[in-house]
Amino acid sequence: MLRGNKELWVAFLTMLLITAIYGVVVMYTREIPPASEVFGHGMGIVGFILMLMTETLYSLRKRSRSVRWGRMSFWLKFHIFTGLVGPYMVLLHSSWKFNGLAGATTLLTMIIVVSGFVGRYIFTRIPRTMDGLEIEGTLSQEALKQARRLLALWHAVHIPIGMALFVSAFVHIGAALYYATFLK
Repeated sequence: MLRGNKELWVAFLTMLLITAIYGVVVMYTREIPPASEVFGHGMGIVGFILMLMTETLYSLRKRSRSVRWGRMSFWLKFHIFTGLVGPYMVLLHSSWKFNGLAGATTLLTMIIVVSGFVGRYIFTRIPRTMDGLEIEGTLSQEALKQARRLLALWHAVHIPIGMALFVSAFVHIGAALYYATFLK
């Protein structure tokens, strides 16, 4: 296993385990688990909580210089892990149906995951310490400036898409609760 990709391997193995559980449910029930039933809801809820953790915890740690919650490198790995496993669970929650607001939310989820891979690639081009601080002088200054500009541009795209995703997700959750629960 490559040292720098450990979080990717752990996420991949976790998704394999989730896939195996999903497969057992499909074999037992002989159908794709509906999003509106217990297993489907469970996948959606846990996936959304992981995605919410992805969005909030890493950002809070990045902005909190006074409180030591651990190394930034750990939080970035956690961000990557939850940013892969959570959306995968939400994808399984969809029951492979992509209609209306839920479909738009799923599309935004996939866009943000792909964007995350792009950001990770750009991020790894900038040499850093174990705490995530940039190391000056190891690359030519021009290459370092270019990588910083790309990362700033990436942030300008990734963050608003993430916000749109969560607005859409909260509206979806509210609508699902209203139509599936309160109207019955």
